[in-house]
Amino acid sequence: MRLIITLCSSVVLCAIAGGDTIVLKNGDRIVADSVQESGGRVRYTIGDNSFALPKSIVAKIETGSDSAAPASAAALPEVDLPEPSAELPITGHLLDRVIRNGSVDTDALRTIEREGNPLESGAAYSIAARYAQDKRDFPSAARYLEAALRFLPRQAALLENYASVLLNLGRNSEALSPAQLATSVGPSADAYTVLGFVYYRNGRTREAVAALKKSLELRSDDGVRSMLNKVEQESRSEADFREQESIHFVMRYEGSETAKALRSQILETLEEAYRGIDSDLGGSPRNIYVSLYTEQAYFDITQAPAWSTAINDGKIRIPISGLKTVTPELAGVLRHELTHSFIRQISHERCPGWLNEGVAQVEQGLTTGSIGNRLAALYASGHQIPLNQLEGRFDIFGRDEASVAYAESLAAAEYIRNTYGMPSLAQILEGLGQGQSVESALRSTIHSGYAELENEITDYLKKNYGS
Repeated sequence: MRLIITLCSSVVLCAIAGGDTIVLKNGDRIVADSVQESGGRVRYTIGDNSFALPKSIVAKIETGSDSAAPASAAALPEVDLPEPSAELPITGHLLDRVIRNGSVDTDALRTIEREGNPLESGAAYSIAARYAQDKRDFPSAARYLEAALRFLPRQAALLENYASVLLNLGRNSEALSPAQLATSVGPSADAYTVLGFVYYRNGRTREAVAALKKSLELRSDDGVRSMLNKVEQESRSEADFREQESIHFVMRYEGSETAKALRSQILETLEEAYRGIDSDLGGSPRNIYVSLYTEQAYFDITQAPAWSTAINDGKIRIPISGLKTVTPELAGVLRHELTHSFIRQISHERCPGWLNEGVAQVEQGLTTGSIGNRLAALYASGHQIPLNQLEGRFDIFGRDEASVAYAESLAAAEYIRNTYGMPSLAQILEGLGQGQSVESALRSTIHSGYAELENEITDYLKKNYGS
């Protein structure tokens, strides 16, 4: 079974792996289910969703499942975990009992449990968990894995899967125990890889390095090696960093570069922003890591595009060179990046790029006011980038194309908020977190799919800013 553990940045939407690999000119790679070239763009699908890229930024397309896919600077690599069936009695008969009519039969699970065979009960709940994971329904997967582990508490594959599901749910500290236990009961490359990811998500970079090195000793893997290089670079860069904590944040900083007054202001600003975003969206993420860098260290570690002012790749990373106080601009950036932590928690890393960036800009306090006329003209001419082509990564764009992508994202989120209310944005995120496709989450909340939404945004901009 291929299980993806992702860590998405504020300008990145990480995706499930498929068969063909798009290699970008900046070295990044996108693994997709299918890829086609059409009209000067490279169009690809991942699961139920469709994306598109300008052909000018694509170096080549590799066909076949054997193509390697190193992680980008902001995305953790894929992890191949063993099939539970290697150790559990997952027969076709048991599979048919658990999965019926395209869903998990919870009555069957209870019946199997009453039959009193712990091994078969654990296997049944493992089947249910795997089905939920394939649907990206991580809350259900966690519940099924917890049930499976009641019967098989020292089954390594179940422990690995449970730890990775907890990561996807943002329950990073809870993932430590099953990940550590997995390496003691089944010290495999997979177990140490998962443990390395868990340590990293919990800010324990030195332990993450040790676990990833152990994984590579047991089995060579380009994705793990790429992750190890990233973590080692971060560990070296932050070797002399100090820590300061508040209720929801752990801040790391270089003592000689960051004044005490500035650090305190940043934490106060973040805590105030946290209360506002939590009121709007819910989610309540915990133990959010914030790293303050010099300009050079920021770009060295994140490999972010030159136009970025901060990034959230699971940790909020901010360049603060020359700053002595929290300016209104920095306060806005902090709130923007913090919003991504809430979105990640609620959507379980399934939020499309346009919605992720649109909601973050709305929370930042931005409006379409200063760009409304140009946006209205762009939509009226039909030359906007369709939203379903903005589901993926924004950091692959140059400054000008990124500016358009962010503006359209703001217009979409602002329209939904102004028309249906802020709770509707939160409900769309919750639907994504429950495994719905983007189209389904939109329709179940605002009763419009992509085509209708594009028309409604066009009318909204025309009404507010003219034709």
